[in-house]
Amino acid sequence: MLSNLIICTRDTKKKGKKEFFISEPGATRYLEVNDGNFNPHPTETALNRGDWLEKVINRATNNRKRVHPKGHPLEGYTYGDILIFVHGYNNSIKDIMIRHDLLQKNLNKLGFKGAIVSFDWPSANAALNYLEDRSDALKTAESLVKDGIMLLAMNQANENNLKCDVDIHLIGHSTGAYVIREAFYKADQNRKLERINWNVSQVAIIGGDISRKSMQSDDKKSSALFAHATRITNYQNPRDSALKLSNVKRFGTQPRVGRVGVPDNCPSNVVNVNVEKHWLTLEKVRSNANWSHSWHFYDDYFCEDLLFTINGDLDRHSIPTRVIENGKLYLRKN
Repeated sequence: MLSNLIICTRDTKKKGKKEFFISEPGATRYLEVNDGNFNPHPTETALNRGDWLEKVINRATNNRKRVHPKGHPLEGYTYGDILIFVHGYNNSIKDIMIRHDLLQKNLNKLGFKGAIVSFDWPSANAALNYLEDRSDALKTAESLVKDGIMLLAMNQANENNLKCDVDIHLIGHSTGAYVIREAFYKADQNRKLERINWNVSQVAIIGGDISRKSMQSDDKKSSALFAHATRITNYQNPRDSALKLSNVKRFGTQPRVGRVGVPDNCPSNVVNVNVEKHWLTLEKVRSNANWSHSWHFYDDYFCEDLLFTINGDLDRHSIPTRVIENGKLYLRKN
């Protein structure tokens, strides 16, 4: 079984001889966690950045070679994919490990050949911590770019310095979409980072806890996300009960994209996929307390659509897991 590769920005605490992660911002750590370990030790699972990066790049490329138009492999030129998972609020580190495992197993089963990395920012495991979690997400958002995306984008050569073409993708769940948007915004404010020509391929948003208004083409906070992503796919579920709760906590100011979808005046590289009709056909996983908000991790059909999205070979309207009704895209079997 594959180990789990994690970028962790939680602080740690010691109690006697025990050391454990807590739900407060801390230094960035690079972890390799054995499959099935849902309570990783901060020191025992930590790697130095170079060793961790080598493991990610090796898993991302999986010794795949670019092929010349005449059919023979291009010597010394590998390629691959890295999917960075950014979790939402009210998630303990155990929750992140479980969802990382699910994503990795489901996508690999469908033929995904790349690496999956989780960006673990400090969020508590209690719903009442919603506003504090968003504050902590804001504090650590820049680490997603500086210690994650940029690190991977700037180190795409293997130990022999051979050419390596790695596409970086992101999937943001719930407040994870907010972390991604804020990270891109902060990156554009950073003079060092703005001089680097960086980009990501696919960004997927599930249960997105950002406002519908923020996805308008003229939104200043989202402009960096629009500019640095090839395609952004928002999966909308009008029955997402957690986002209704989110609206209450935010005093009902703005509806969330994960519930109501993106606006008509969004940029052309933003795609909306309504999942409601497919979601209604699913049997609820009993162990999942918030099924309408996090069913994606348990569903093979969603993961199949996600893999088509990551691969990027098909136009948004040609992905076979979708149907078009009245000009709108729905996740549904034909």
